[in-house]
Amino acid sequence: QVQLVESGGDSVQPGGSLRLSCVASGYSEAPYCMGWFRQAPGRGREAVAAISLGGITDYASSVKGRFRVTRDNARIATALQMRSLTPEDTAVYYCAAVDVSYTGCNVTTVFRSWGQGTQVTVSS
Repeated sequence: QVQLVESGGDSVQPGGSLRLSCVASGYSEAPYCMGWFRQAPGRGREAVAAISLGGITDYASSVKGRFRVTRDNARIATALQMRSLTPEDTAVYYCAAVDVSYTGCNVTTVFRSWGQGTQVTVSS
């Protein structure tokens, strides 16, 4: 059974930085695409970033230039480095993964497995 576990969520001040981590288990090999999503209170889930097995990345326009997604295929893990955080980045952040995607690996990819989420709060 596939499991994704996020960590690293915290409260930070505007302008601050934070690094989220996600470790996957239950895979026999690293999934093709891993991604990060977020959901703010009262809003729908928003794709934030995606990274393919080969390290090709894609970002939502709202985070491009501020967030950086990486992955470690040996550990089957991914991380989201966030900087210049604003209150609008406040949300529960979720890690996701999918074995196969016929539409590539990007922020529009349909993911199959999800973590439970980690809270990020940006406030002064």
